[in-house]
Amino acid sequence: MIERIIEDFDIGQIARSGQCFRFRPLGEGRWSLIAYGRYLELTQRGQTVCFDCDADEFDTVWRPYFDLDADYGRYKCAVGKRDRYLQGAVAAGWGLRILRQELWETIVCFIISQQNNIARITKCVENLCLLFGETCYNIEGQAYHAFPTAARLAACTADDLAAVRLGYRARYIVAAAQQVASGEVDLDAIGRMRYPRAKAALMKLTGVGVKVAECICLFALHHTAAFPVDTHIRQMLDAHYPKGFPLSRYRGFAGVMQQYAFFYELQTE
Repeated sequence: MIERIIEDFDIGQIARSGQCFRFRPLGEGRWSLIAYGRYLELTQRGQTVCFDCDADEFDTVWRPYFDLDADYGRYKCAVGKRDRYLQGAVAAGWGLRILRQELWETIVCFIISQQNNIARITKCVENLCLLFGETCYNIEGQAYHAFPTAARLAACTADDLAAVRLGYRARYIVAAAQQVASGEVDLDAIGRMRYPRAKAALMKLTGVGVKVAECICLFALHHTAAFPVDTHIRQMLDAHYPKGFPLSRYRGFAGVMQQYAFFYELQTE
């Protein structure tokens, strides 16, 4: 068990933020998470966060995953004092972090996210893992399912995925999996690219347009300059920034501001 005092961190907000779809509530202040094929339980009381893992796993997996070495207080201090909307968004989502997720999983999740809501995305991801993911066991011997590999999904047809209830997205996922499994799209190479090149390379995948590529860049590759614009963000921009969002003010971390705004919009819809 690893215990840390962490500022600007709220696991409940992160779990509900629409970045990742494999958090599960276990009770007051307790959550489970499956990522990188690993199972983690977390407990938070105030600023004290307990990670149910050893020191090596914490340092190599969860510290970077939750972006714990970044100073989110600095991001918040950068918000314009007269920007009442973004000040409100930061106050509402004070504990958010930009996660560093596994690239292939994030690609599939955000293909699924198109014209979808968080509850339904979560259910689709759960079904996909249950039916096609490798069965693993936590330290108590309880079974859980890793996210299915590109090779596993490349061997499927859209009809094979019917039970997941993906609709038209099933054929996109199969096609994207085949592109990755065959080496046509090299995810390792994309992981080493800078933001503009990575975004362009991701858009070669079937089912990945501009918005989905931006989400993948932000939530998997940690290109925090990415600023995904979905329906929520478009409505926010129209209502509060009709002349355009001040991206230059937040150069290099506009994606952090996008996440505060997105979470704020979820709370007020």
